[in-house]
Amino acid sequence: MEKKPKVVLVNGSPNEKGCTYTGLCEVERALNKSGVETEIVHVGKTVTSCTGCMKCRQGLGKCVFDDIVNKTALKIKAASGVVFGSPVHYAAMSSGMKSFMDRLFIAHGKDFRGKPGAGISSARRSGGTGTFDQFNKYFSIVQMPIVTSQYWNLVHGSKPEDVLNDLEGLQTMRVLGNNMAWMIKCLSLAKQNGVEMPDVETQIRTNYIR
Repeated sequence: MEKKPKVVLVNGSPNEKGCTYTGLCEVERALNKSGVETEIVHVGKTVTSCTGCMKCRQGLGKCVFDDIVNKTALKIKAASGVVFGSPVHYAAMSSGMKSFMDRLFIAHGKDFRGKPGAGISSARRSGGTGTFDQFNKYFSIVQMPIVTSQYWNLVHGSKPEDVLNDLEGLQTMRVLGNNMAWMIKCLSLAKQNGVEMPDVETQIRTNYIR
């Protein structure tokens, strides 16, 4: 029997069951309805920042801080796609989520090439597009296909009940889930029919100051 596709949804809010979680749950429901299994991972309130030690790229193969980052990386690597979510803090993602994303992508980003990804943000009023843009920069630098919706992936509210009244935001989450399920299925069919990703070129790195 063919294994069902699975998407990992990462909640980067300090509040485990808050507005970001509510938005992710709407994406999750759409994925489940389309036959995709899901798992929500909560990052937590405290995440150690990247120290730039580069041990992850010097033979260790994972982040030197063996915590939620490495554990989640294994889940994402085995999954068909991933959705990250964060509340808006000063027009950007939460500090914990920023630390999580930095360490996750510098230590494990090479494993995510070709894996569909999406980011969502929750805000009381504004700053959501800034957070949305932050997420997309991580995906694009490791060649992850970015899944889109009918609008930028935002929900609004100060508390979960507010998000449930953001009908356009909830619809945006559902469309995102449907589009991710569709993309995952298309990529699976392509692989079954012998369509492989392009060969990886050795990266050319140049400096602006010589």
